[in-house]
Amino acid sequence: MKKLTFIAYCLLSLSSGIFAQTKERPNIIFIFSDDHAYQAIGAYGNKFAKTPNIDRIAREGALLTNNLVTNSICGPSRATLLTGKYSHINGYKNNDRTKFDITQQLFPDILQKGGYQTAWIGKLHLNSLPTGFDYWNILPGQGIYYNPEFITAPNDTVRKQGYVADIITETSLDWINKRNQKKPFFLVVGQKSVHREWHPDLQDLGAYDDIDFPLPETFYDDYAGRSAAKDQDMSIEKTMRLKEDLKVHLDYEKVPGYKFFSDEKKKIFKDYYDKITKEFDDKKRSGKALTEWKYQRYIKDYLATANGLDRNIGKILDYLDKTGLAKNTVVIYASDQGFYMGEHGWFDKRFIYEESLKTPFVIRYPGVIKPGTKVEQLVSNIDWAPTVLDLAGAKIPAEIQGKSFLPLLDQHAKRNTPWREAAYYHYYEFPFPHHVYPHFGVRTKRYKLVRFYGGNDSWELFDLEKDPHELRNVYADKSNEALVKTLKQQLKSLIVQYKDDEALKLLDSPI
Repeated sequence: MKKLTFIAYCLLSLSSGIFAQTKERPNIIFIFSDDHAYQAIGAYGNKFAKTPNIDRIAREGALLTNNLVTNSICGPSRATLLTGKYSHINGYKNNDRTKFDITQQLFPDILQKGGYQTAWIGKLHLNSLPTGFDYWNILPGQGIYYNPEFITAPNDTVRKQGYVADIITETSLDWINKRNQKKPFFLVVGQKSVHREWHPDLQDLGAYDDIDFPLPETFYDDYAGRSAAKDQDMSIEKTMRLKEDLKVHLDYEKVPGYKFFSDEKKKIFKDYYDKITKEFDDKKRSGKALTEWKYQRYIKDYLATANGLDRNIGKILDYLDKTGLAKNTVVIYASDQGFYMGEHGWFDKRFIYEESLKTPFVIRYPGVIKPGTKVEQLVSNIDWAPTVLDLAGAKIPAEIQGKSFLPLLDQHAKRNTPWREAAYYHYYEFPFPHHVYPHFGVRTKRYKLVRFYGGNDSWELFDLEKDPHELRNVYADKSNEALVKTLKQQLKSLIVQYKDDEALKLLDSPI
């Protein structure tokens, strides 16, 4: 019986991937959000967040518990998605005005040439127009939440009335409806949510106002032994802006898209934030009380904004069910990187620390991925592109630096698939906007070794088993000398493997 099972499995496999290029290859929908923290999702343990549709994908498919990014910042994460390569190889290291090089090999090109219809709808944020897509309709730059403009394939800019998450979803479903039904499709639904300044759909204003959120354990971190962490500019206490971020004494006419609201919608928006301003003025908070109030306001608007994101994911799932497409459609939900929800007193991302390094990733593929699957291996966002190619039965180019993790998902595949023991990270953007020093490092199952540079030359080592919140830098402990040596060798091996010459020069330089 075992021999027959193995033969059957081999017949279903291709040298380029797990699945054969059968008559009915799967459709693939990749829903890609911005700055959505894994710890703000029910499936990842949040008791307050209303994310039933993301939770549904996880329940009906697989949840990755250690899905890591290679450079925790928006544009570079999108460049890594498209290329399967590190920032130093794909050329997009920072969120700046650099144009992403669309002449390099991008995995949607491969899908398109292999017979897939391809589309990117929503946020792209790469300063370049898409390539490798039969259809695209994207937000200019970061885009806005209310009544946003879109750039269409003929390079026209058109303003659309409504909430951005709704418009992106409606445009996506319209494209699926009008597709060539004889061909499989690949669609990226690029949601703007939940990027700063966290503007909820009007129906979600105040959705969490009756909750007093507990402070994270590390909210009052003193950054002892971590000089780079101490010298950042991304704290809720000092960096978060009362007007733009927390909407206190907001100049409504300067809210992007507000002037295009109807009078009725202007009143709904204004009445809600007038109430917030009055509460702020009446209480006259200062010190810790003010900082904690800022935290509460931040979390409430952030999660309310995520409500609209999740609701639109539900629209897509319902549509797939209604049309019968769910049976042969892979649905992926991921964010471009993690985000701080008050941990260490912060918002934003960038650092190699866990809340920023890890990003949510859930995937559903009926009949292939067993419901309730959990993948604990160290998956990286360089692995996303080759995995999508593998799903489509396409050949994975040798120049892609990632590896398909489909064998970790497929319930019919062998579960003892060899996999990486360590993941590599390199962040660059400095000093603006948040004064996070550039750094690179290695993350293993238990340890994390980090080298900061660019003005704060220092090393950090964390034992994630003993210190999951990364509060104690044990790099200088004499008892860890052998461990440091081993991890440095591992780090160097990864640097060489991924051809990061800049990091190689810094690795052994004196501090």
